[in-house]
Amino acid sequence: MHQEKIEAIKAAIAAADAQNADELEAYRMKFISKKSVVGELFAAMGQIPNEEKRAYGQLVNSVKQLAEAKFQELIEKVNTANKKAKSADLDLTLPPSNHAIGGIHPLTATRQRIIEIFERIGFNLSEGPEIEDDWHNFTALNFPENHPAREMQDTFFIEKNPDIALRTHTSSVQVRVMENQKPPIRTLSPGRVYRNEAISARAHCIFHQVEGLYVDENVGFADLKNTLYHFAKEMFGKGTKVRFRPSFFPFTEPSAEIDISCLLCGGAGCNVCKGTGWVEIGGSGMVDPHVLENCGIDSKKYTGFAFGMGIERIAMLKYQIKDLRLFTENDVRFLKQFRSIL
Repeated sequence: MHQEKIEAIKAAIAAADAQNADELEAYRMKFISKKSVVGELFAAMGQIPNEEKRAYGQLVNSVKQLAEAKFQELIEKVNTANKKAKSADLDLTLPPSNHAIGGIHPLTATRQRIIEIFERIGFNLSEGPEIEDDWHNFTALNFPENHPAREMQDTFFIEKNPDIALRTHTSSVQVRVMENQKPPIRTLSPGRVYRNEAISARAHCIFHQVEGLYVDENVGFADLKNTLYHFAKEMFGKGTKVRFRPSFFPFTEPSAEIDISCLLCGGAGCNVCKGTGWVEIGGSGMVDPHVLENCGIDSKKYTGFAFGMGIERIAMLKYQIKDLRLFTENDVRFLKQFRSIL
């Protein structure tokens, strides 16, 4: 009786067919799974006399192998049919779909270029938090208590007493570096900063700065000038001229504004440079001795210089962009113009 049942199952396996995934699953449930007809044959092993179990087991195993081999054959058949159906649906005469290729944002490209220039002359990168305390953002940098930057109309404060604010410059990173490192220090601090300003074509409440710091023995103003001469010529071209104008910053003394010859008129005078032939790119100066002492550095042994510039300002000059707001409006028409800087 068992022999007849086994032969019938073998015949059913041989005759089985499948055209799709559902029929494959139906075959598996009928012949492969634990509750299949083959599974029932294994479950009946306990009813077979001991002297017949060996022969019965061999027969059942042969049925199991036959069922599994047939299953693999049906899988290949269904897969082949699916591939043929997909290839039949493919029209090779259709034009390819357009895949949009992105580009580097002009601010990112400008930041990377600035970093590259200064890294080649020995500056490393340093970063710090965008939410700062009063000490790192103001006091350590020699800001007096009545300085306008400490007022709500100039700075975004998160808390008062103690004062916690969104940093107004990346000079706060320089303070952290000087507190934790001993000279010589040569570092570049790029990052996002915040100021409570009305948004216009030339100003924004969120923008990016990059600031440099060099502290060592016998550092002088000539080192600062030569460093910035090198940067201007690498960034804007060898024909670029640089000039320094006396200025004032709480954390540097002496201080100077940095101007370069106008890239649009070549110094002849135009509406961009207001007829002067010069455009400002940033501020600079020798680090005030009080700042060094506040950071635990001996100002009698060490001197240093610092400089800072807006990355948006540099990008506007380099790519001749006249509206600062374009950098943050995410207008694809504007961004597409910079694919060539990849």
